[in-house]
Amino acid sequence: MHRFNEADAGAAEEALLACCGSHRWALRLTAHRPYPDIESLLAAASEASYDLRPADLAEALADESWMPQPLLGMRAPGSQAAHTALRAAHAAYEARFGHVFVVCLEGVAPEEMLDTVLTSIRTRLANDPDEERLIASDELRRIALTRLEHLVATHSEAGAR
Repeated sequence: MHRFNEADAGAAEEALLACCGSHRWALRLTAHRPYPDIESLLAAASEASYDLRPADLAEALADESWMPQPLLGMRAPGSQAAHTALRAAHAAYEARFGHVFVVCLEGVAPEEMLDTVLTSIRTRLANDPDEERLIASDELRRIALTRLEHLVATHSEAGAR
């Protein structure tokens, strides 16, 4: 926590943008430092996530599409047919909603990821755009909190060495 609190504003903002691609979110968290503990930082991050405007959410979702990773779930074990179905589901989702599919997979076992992602996409394809925007926003919030927790833990471990 100390390293994050003491980092210059630009470095803190860059680190936060790796957790959530909304500049407004990152600026807000940077501006409210120092945080006494990880719980306070996570609470502030969660609150800032709930306050994302539609443009902020669109910015964060667009940033997710530039992440250097395969389609969500594609590295999970599974048959070729399941992976083909997953690619098709991702494409259908993006065509329907205009942004990448996001779902927090924290705590999901690797062997369950492909089914979890495929089931989630198929279920959420039935949502209307406003409902899906709320769900995507909450999933993005959960992902950002997980990334933020890992970021602070990694920096704490590195500082302790």
